[in-house]
Amino acid sequence: MVAQRVALHRHLLDRINLGVLDTLPRAELVDEVRPLVREYVREKNFPLSARELDDLIFDTTDEMLGLGPLEPLLKDDTVSDVLVNRYNQVFVERAGVLEETDIQFKDEDHLMRIVTKIVSAVGRRVDETTPLVDARLSDGSRVNVAVRPVAVDGPMVSIRKFSKQPYTLERLIEGSSMAEAMKVLLVAAVKGRKSIIISGGTGSGKTTVLNALSSQISNAERLITIEDAAELQLQQVHVCRMETKPPTLDGKHEVRQRELLKNALRMRPDRIIVGEVRGEEAFDMLQAMNTGHEGSMCTVHANTPRDSISRLEQMIGMAGLPMSQMSIRQQVASAVDLIVQLERMHDGSRRLVSITEITGMENEVIQMQEIMAFKKTGVDAANRIQGFFCATGIRPRFLEEIAELGLYVPEEIFNPSVHLR
Repeated sequence: MVAQRVALHRHLLDRINLGVLDTLPRAELVDEVRPLVREYVREKNFPLSARELDDLIFDTTDEMLGLGPLEPLLKDDTVSDVLVNRYNQVFVERAGVLEETDIQFKDEDHLMRIVTKIVSAVGRRVDETTPLVDARLSDGSRVNVAVRPVAVDGPMVSIRKFSKQPYTLERLIEGSSMAEAMKVLLVAAVKGRKSIIISGGTGSGKTTVLNALSSQISNAERLITIEDAAELQLQQVHVCRMETKPPTLDGKHEVRQRELLKNALRMRPDRIIVGEVRGEEAFDMLQAMNTGHEGSMCTVHANTPRDSISRLEQMIGMAGLPMSQMSIRQQVASAVDLIVQLERMHDGSRRLVSITEITGMENEVIQMQEIMAFKKTGVDAANRIQGFFCATGIRPRFLEEIAELGLYVPEEIFNPSVHLR
C-alpha cells in the first residue's frame, strides 16, 4: 500500500500546481485531486469500490496538505527514521537497517516548501542566514534540517519518528535492550531519587531510555523538562515543558538551555530533566543535582561511562567559570550517582551495555564501579550480535540509603555467576 501511495504522489506532483497548493481551501483541493486520482486508479486497474475511492481521495488530500511525499512514511509504523538526502533520494531505517525508498519530491523547490512548513509550525525559520535548524512535527517527532549553502546538494531532512506507544522498561526488556535485573535496579534508583546520566552515541536510544526511566517518577512530584526541540513523552500529571528559542533575524533574543535551567530553579521543581546536555548548561545541571533536586536526569553524547565524565568536565569548562579541574571533578562526583551507558551495535540493535555507579573521589580521580553490563560473545549466521547481560558482583553503595525509604533490591541480581534475565 505504501508503494502505491508513493506512485500516486508522483502522479499528482506532475499534474498539480504546487505553488497554489497551500492557498486552496480543502474542499477546492479535493475537487482538484478527485479526477486525477480516478484517472490514476483507472490506468492501474485498481479494484476499488466507490467508498474506497472516496477514502483514497480524502486521504490523499490530507497528505497533500501535510508533508506531501513524506506522509506515507510517517504513517508507516515500521519506519523509525526518515532521511532525505536531496529531493530525489530518501532513505528510511527499519529495524536498525537503512534502505532507500522510491519516494521523491517534484524538485528542490517542492522539498524546500515542505521544509519551510515544518520549521514555521514551531516558530522557526530556515534560509541562507540560518541554514541549520532543529524542529519537531505535531506528533513530537524530532526533525533536523540543513539547507544551502551548508547542504551542497540541496535541503537535507532527518526525522526521528515519535513512538505512538510510549516506551516502557518492559518494552525494552522484550526487545532484548536490557535485562529484567537491570530494570529492578534502575527503578529503585529512580524512586530513591538517585541522579542519573544516560550516555551513548547518536541513535543509541538515549531519549527512549530517559522516557522509560522517567515513567517511574511519582505523580506527586513536579517535573520540569528542558530541550532544544521538545520530544520527551513524560506521562506524569505535573510536567512543565520548556524549549530553547533560536535568535531573531538581528541575532538577538536567543534563549539557550542555560537560561532555561536557571529559570527552572525558580519554578519549584522536584526534578529537572534535560533532553541533552551539550554545553555550558552542564554546570547549572550539576548545581541543580547538588542543591535539592536529586533524582534529576539528563543525556550526554559519549561512548563509555568514563568518557561521559570527561565530556561533563569539558562542558563545565565552557561556562568560563574560575574553577580548577579538581573542583569541577568534585562537582561531578557529588552530583551524579549513576551512569547508564547505551550502545547502538553494528547490526542495528540498541542495548544497555553498562550501569556504573560513581562512588566519590580518590586524590584527583573520580572513582567508578560497574554494577551490570552486556558482554558480547560474537555474531550469529545472520551477523546479529550475540551476548548476555551479567552482574559484576559489586553491590551499589546507595542500596543502604534507599532501603531507608523502603526500597529493597534482591541480592540475587548481583550474582556474577549467572546470566541476567
